Amino acid sequence: MNDPDQASDSNKTHAGTSVGSAIKYLLPTLREQLWPALTSVLLLTLLAGGIFPLVLFVLARPLFPSQSGGSLLTREGVTVGSELIGQDFTDPGYFHPRPSAAGAGYDGTSSGGTNLGPANPKLKDGTTDDPKTTDVDESFAGIRQLTEEYRKHNGLAPDAAVPIDAVTRSGSGLDPHISPANAALQLPRVSRARGLSAEVIRSLVIRHTRGRQLGFLGEPRVAVLPLNLELDRTAPLPNPASAQSSSRSESR
Repeated sequence: MNDPDQASDSNKTHAGTSVGSAIKYLLPTLREQLWPALTSVLLLTLLAGGIFPLVLFVLARPLFPSQSGGSLLTREGVTVGSELIGQDFTDPGYFHPRPSAAGAGYDGTSSGGTNLGPANPKLKDGTTDDPKTTDVDESFAGIRQLTEEYRKHNGLAPDAAVPIDAVTRSGSGLDPHISPANAALQLPRVSRARGLSAEVIRSLVIRHTRGRQLGFLGEPRVAVLPLNLELDRTAPLPNPASAQSSSRSESR
């Protein structure tokens, strides 16, 4: 008759031997698998996170000094914004940008859209401010209200067609461009406020109209801030203080 204690000790010995054999087998395998994975992560981090950005920086500064610096625009030596970020203009002597949902409007630190679907009634009809929450302005101008205001500001008929970019907010809220159709409807208002002929302003609009990227991507668009700056150089508004206050610089 076998001794139970001896059988138990024998089983433990075999189990210990099996575990030890498994560890001896697995360690080389783990080293073979982990070493390439770890070295790949380190090398890719160094390449994509260090060397590649450094090479781009070294090449971009001399080859594309304006773009690598943020495409900044100046007026009388003072930086007034970037060609890539929209600003709000309200004076009738300026071309107005499309609406914005970024913060209080064109806030580079709060980029974003409305996140409202096309079937959402708030997008079409807007909402009014809740008088119970005095510390928060919850009003939201819907497409209907923006359309009415656009027609009024530009002297259009009550049933005049309005470009979609004039009454909708972009996904980023920072779109620096408007459509040529939008600019064409604003042109008479700017002409009256500036005392310039429509032909002169139209030539400036054409000069600041960007074509399709690579000739086939996107649609033609008008760069609003560069256009308004050239308007100031060509025919300054009668009240410079008004012109300054009508634009909110994105460098706040």
